[in-house]
Amino acid sequence: MKRTRARIRAVGPVMRRRRLTLAATALAALSLAACGSEQPDPPGGRGESVDAVSAGKDAAFVKMLDEVARECPPPGTKRQAPAPPEGEAPTAPVEPPPGATVEPPPGGAVEPVAPTAGPEVELDARDRCAGVQHGQRVAEAVLQLKRPDPAQVRKVLNGLGYIDERIHDLKRSGAVTKFVIDLRDKGGRLCLDGTANGELTEVDACVAPTEGTFDIANIHRQS
Repeated sequence: MKRTRARIRAVGPVMRRRRLTLAATALAALSLAACGSEQPDPPGGRGESVDAVSAGKDAAFVKMLDEVARECPPPGTKRQAPAPPEGEAPTAPVEPPPGATVEPPPGGAVEPVAPTAGPEVELDARDRCAGVQHGQRVAEAVLQLKRPDPAQVRKVLNGLGYIDERIHDLKRSGAVTKFVIDLRDKGGRLCLDGTANGELTEVDACVAPTEGTFDIANIHRQS
């Protein structure tokens, strides 16, 4: 059984009759020469610039991001501290009474505790929520591939609305295909780190720098 885990989550040719005489052909040639200009390409035709196509893709991508995160908190919303277990009141540090002598614990001074990952490598509430949504939809789609090679994975991701400019490190490593998706939007830091081998698909949220070029070396995986 395949398993998925997302932690966070031909028209035939038409014959046309043409009745052109030599005189009509000559007249058409003269008319074109007298005009001295070409007709512009219709909107959306070959005359559409590369920039316009790119802008259209970017707009569709941003729209998809908004749709996926439509029920998530606003950008910049901080994560709330986890609530204490039911029936257990939160504790606060106890201050000694004035004039009291505080003796050191047995064994001498207490060793300092190494700092844990701070806010700089944490996702805010919106990114956490959006990461679950993106992770689930990506994992479920990639899991349908029997042999998920990079080309097939890219096709699936494109079909979901993730553009090539946001897909990074898509490669085969042994029997596994790896990929990372840059989902930074509205000042967020969300990215997805995925692996697939046909039987097990894992898609985890990760943290990217807020600004600058997306660099795999600078992302932080989330637990």
